[in-house]
Amino acid sequence: MNNLDLFIADSRRSVDDILDKLIPSAETEPGRLHEAIRWSLFPGGKRFRPVLVFAAGETFAAPRAKLLRTAAAIEMVHTYSLIHDDLPSMDNDDLRRGRETCHKKFGDATAILAGDALQALAFQVIADDESSPLDIRLRLISDLACSATKMVAGQQMDLEAEGESVSIEKIEQIHRSKTGELVVFSAKAGAVIGGASTEELQALAAYASKLGLLFQITDDLLDVTQTTKSLGKTAGKDVSAEKATYPSFYGINETRKLAHSVYADAIECLEPINRQLDLFHAIAHFIRDRIS
Repeated sequence: MNNLDLFIADSRRSVDDILDKLIPSAETEPGRLHEAIRWSLFPGGKRFRPVLVFAAGETFAAPRAKLLRTAAAIEMVHTYSLIHDDLPSMDNDDLRRGRETCHKKFGDATAILAGDALQALAFQVIADDESSPLDIRLRLISDLACSATKMVAGQQMDLEAEGESVSIEKIEQIHRSKTGELVVFSAKAGAVIGGASTEELQALAAYASKLGLLFQITDDLLDVTQTTKSLGKTAGKDVSAEKATYPSFYGINETRKLAHSVYADAIECLEPINRQLDLFHAIAHFIRDRIS
């Protein structure tokens, strides 16, 4: 394993441990709801967003203990969005993270409630984080609420674009909202806790925005080039749903070129930050190389 692999593995353990402490057990009433939440949270996943929180925290000298609850809150919001996205009324998917989606196993009503509970708990987790001063907690809550709202708006735009001929500008707007907003918040959150300057936060936000775009571009490519087994979710789903994606607009080869261009842009965005940036470089490289 290289240094990034070790960092990712350690980050996943950290966030899984804190999530396990924060989420009631399946034996706690109502047991079915808590079982559904745990089913959705703990098949693993990439934990990409918590990894960004921890990378920013390390870069800006924030102790891991001060990052844990924010990283967990972000994963809660992300997982709630996946539960709801998979519902029959939206993306109608049966497979997530290598197993049945929440609504397939527990029914639509329980899946909706599991998502609702995760979203609410995320804000409580940050509000109750006594490792950070009140002003930092308030800022994180406000910024997460803003990012989550834009994420939902992106999902609405994505649904409205199905089967439609949309511009590349519209595709980018959809994905900057639906995927990129929570990625930007993840990177900024760790830096805010670490006391980054306004200029550093601006540069990091620009990097994370490009990173979120790169993540979505590579995700779109993987949807049309990989199998369901390798993805852990239904392959080809974007095509069958006539989603607005980069391959649908550019084709596969040009989308690959775009990924490399966006990767270079992300690295360039980091230039104003005079700190050790190896982790951020490695993360961008890792995402780009998912399509190698």
